[in-house]
Amino acid sequence: MVYTPKTSSKFNRTKKKLPGNLRNVIDDQVRLICEDPSLGVLKSGDLADVRVHKFGFLGTLYLLAYEVNEDAKLIYIYAIGGHENFYRDLKEYLKA
Repeated sequence: MVYTPKTSSKFNRTKKKLPGNLRNVIDDQVRLICEDPSLGVLKSGDLADVRVHKFGFLGTLYLLAYEVNEDAKLIYIYAIGGHENFYRDLKEYLKA
């Protein structure tokens, strides 16, 4: 069954600043995640229950953080970005 994506304001702000062709690739990746939520790697510790899906675009690695709600069939998409400071910023965002 296909899940429904629900994006955070942080994700939307970041995505809005990116070039159009990268936004299209991100939309494709979100679609893939909604079809197969186990695509990303499940994290542990402070980021327990959060999955991170990695993909490349024009030689740059991007990370997309999300959480799966099985009961409501929702995918909560938290953040998109490069690897530098990604996990630190994600932890701060999820604590708030």
